[in-house]
Amino acid sequence: MLELSMNILDITENSTRAGASLIRISVTEDRRDDILRIEITDDGEGMEPDIIKRALDPFYTSKKVRRVGLGLPLLSHAAKITDGRFTIESGKGTGTTVIADFKHSHIDRQPLGDMPGTMATMIAGNPRVDFVYTHLSDGRSYTLDTREVKKELEDVPIDHPKVIQFIKENIRNGLEEIGAGR
Repeated sequence: MLELSMNILDITENSTRAGASLIRISVTEDRRDDILRIEITDDGEGMEPDIIKRALDPFYTSKKVRRVGLGLPLLSHAAKITDGRFTIESGKGTGTTVIADFKHSHIDRQPLGDMPGTMATMIAGNPRVDFVYTHLSDGRSYTLDTREVKKELEDVPIDHPKVIQFIKENIRNGLEEIGAGR
């Protein structure tokens, strides 16, 4: 995966397959401390300790349609090659948290990518799942919470094309306002 947003998409796909109804995605850019952190937390079924260890093996997957699972191993590798770190915390019935820290200025750090497009794709593809996307950039923040959006929409479905376009533009404007990805 060439952009970190694609890793985020892959991991949230895992979360939805694990029955998550709420997925929190947090991206923190701290240029002073030279850190980029991606944190994804879900309320899905979680994993047993032995499954967590196997989840970082590219030749292990719980998916039935393919024999390899590259999302977590690729994100772990991407973090580690930038002098960062990678952790998974999970428990059966308690959900999962994935944290990837990167040295922000490292030459080998992949670009974050198109977060507005990634979030729009996740929301459109999973209208029954709630997402909270928070992006912090050097002390300034932007948050999108689909629970709040759904309240405002009343009878209009969140996956309606005009709503998805509005969400995408809202995220793009919000990230621009906080100076994310500079």
